[in-house]
Amino acid sequence: MSQDIKVKTKIGEYLVKAGLLYTETDEWIRVKDNVITIGITDYAQKKLRYIVNVELTEPGTEVRAGESIAVLESVKTIADVYSPVDGKLIEVNESLRDNPDLINKDPYGEGWIAKIEITDSLPRDKLLSPEAYAEHIRSKEE
Repeated sequence: MSQDIKVKTKIGEYLVKAGLLYTETDEWIRVKDNVITIGITDYAQKKLRYIVNVELTEPGTEVRAGESIAVLESVKTIADVYSPVDGKLIEVNESLRDNPDLINKDPYGEGWIAKIEITDSLPRDKLLSPEAYAEHIRSKEE
């Protein structure tokens, strides 16, 4: 358990995981070779509350940085999930179609949304470290 503490940071009630990159629009990114896995952060899922539907873009679709790759519908609102990179959408989390609440239950694990093969370089200058994302949450909560 003590090892788990080292990989997580709590900002108020929000969990920020180490080892991931983040966007200012509240997506998390896990990079492995030239493929990223993307989901929404604990902060985003708590702000949306109960997610009741997920619309996913079809695998094989070419995506551009800043384009919507999924639409999340909650009891409160509708929110887009944006690609942080140019690339090809190679996989979506089909489990979300029947169980959209996986995003609420496990946003950094079973609630992942899509995998994108990067066709350009990763725009690290536009992505946030866990520490920078934690500060980003703090500034929104003030």
